Amino acid sequence: MAGSAVVALVAAGITFQSANASDDVPQFTVRTLTANAAGKLATTLGQDLGGDAAGSYYDAASKNLVVNVVDQAAAEQVRQAGGRARVVTNSLAELLSARQTLTAKATIPGTSWAVDPVSNKVVVTADRTVDGAAWDRLGAVVDALGGKAELKKSAGEFKPFIAGGDAIWGNGGRCSLGFNVVKDGEPYFLTAGHCTEAISSWSDAQGGAEIGTNAGSEFPGNDFGLVKYTSDTPHPSEVDLYNGSTQPITGAAEATVGMTVTRSGSTTQVHDGQVTALDATVNYGNGDIVEGLIQTTVCAEPGDSGGSLFAGDKAIGLTSGGSGDCTSGGETFFQPVPEALAAFEAEIG
Repeated sequence: MAGSAVVALVAAGITFQSANASDDVPQFTVRTLTANAAGKLATTLGQDLGGDAAGSYYDAASKNLVVNVVDQAAAEQVRQAGGRARVVTNSLAELLSARQTLTAKATIPGTSWAVDPVSNKVVVTADRTVDGAAWDRLGAVVDALGGKAELKKSAGEFKPFIAGGDAIWGNGGRCSLGFNVVKDGEPYFLTAGHCTEAISSWSDAQGGAEIGTNAGSEFPGNDFGLVKYTSDTPHPSEVDLYNGSTQPITGAAEATVGMTVTRSGSTTQVHDGQVTALDATVNYGNGDIVEGLIQTTVCAEPGDSGGSLFAGDKAIGLTSGGSGDCTSGGETFFQPVPEALAAFEAEIG
């Protein structure tokens, strides 16, 4: 389930008119939901509908869950559950097949792709480094997919947001602490895997005393790292809001397309935005391909890597990378926190 046009739709007022999708008048009351509740309903309906489901997203303006389906029988099931049904042309299986084609034929540094439930297509984005023969090759693959994919160009360059500066430092590099966690009753913290691949010992000030050492790391493929505290540094379950206050974090949650999220990082501090895609694949270059990422409109810059993405008191993601900056904007990608917690057998705490 992914999307890349939610911001514009929310700003302009949601409509569901496109070349390959149509709506039907609901026969049941559409439930008013929070983004977290919509995500849970989307998971349940996705399991119940199986191959008849074609993605979903959260309409932040009306607080409804919109579910794409391929026939009227599935649409009726969505309405009975309190969702807003939308009959579309491309099934999820067809869109996933298109993703597989892109992986096989167009794995090019500086590209990303994710299923967009709003357009009912796979949206392929190329950064400014993709040109010449690479651009022609990518365009040919997308064109061959017909109405299942579309190609966009980004003004920035896809790269992990690590810098060489509420920060964590080590070996001349700077990242950001994500979330404090507990494993086997001991304190740890999560950050980005590309940070822990490059740095093994961490301090909370440049040239300062060690506060933690790596206990686990995955990058590429995934982008999460686990650091074990080696000092008595306080480790409350909260995120720095850079205004003298903090946001308590009580647990982790999955992202939902359309969800409003907040990011905290040591370079650009606190910024808001929306989730525009799930399960995104990003080709950072040098063979560094990461899959299963959350795509958002939240800006970030070097040094923000590993920082917290959250919604209310729920941990959502760890800053991975993207394009642009907090002046011009751009696409930004996050590693889902629930996956990292499961991999390390840790919990928020």
